Amino acid sequence: MAVRVLFFATYADLLGREQTELTLAAPTTVAGLLDLLKQRLPGAERLPARPMVAVNQRHATLDSPVVDLDEVALLPPLAGG
Repeated sequence: MAVRVLFFATYADLLGREQTELTLAAPTTVAGLLDLLKQRLPGAERLPARPMVAVNQRHATLDSPVVDLDEVALLPPLAGG
């Protein structure tokens, strides 16, 4: 299955890109996708173990399913005021 992964702010800087396309075996979860990212993308091993994630613009957890054509966004911690 094909999945688009988006990286924002410091994660985009860390990986040197704002997005990537991954081909994954089904079924998988957000945790499985993160493991694959850490194996395939240089710098991805420095991503946190439990980043904030959205699947199709909805908050997701590590055990959330990921299916064909999903858009997964990795969101760094936000601060401000």
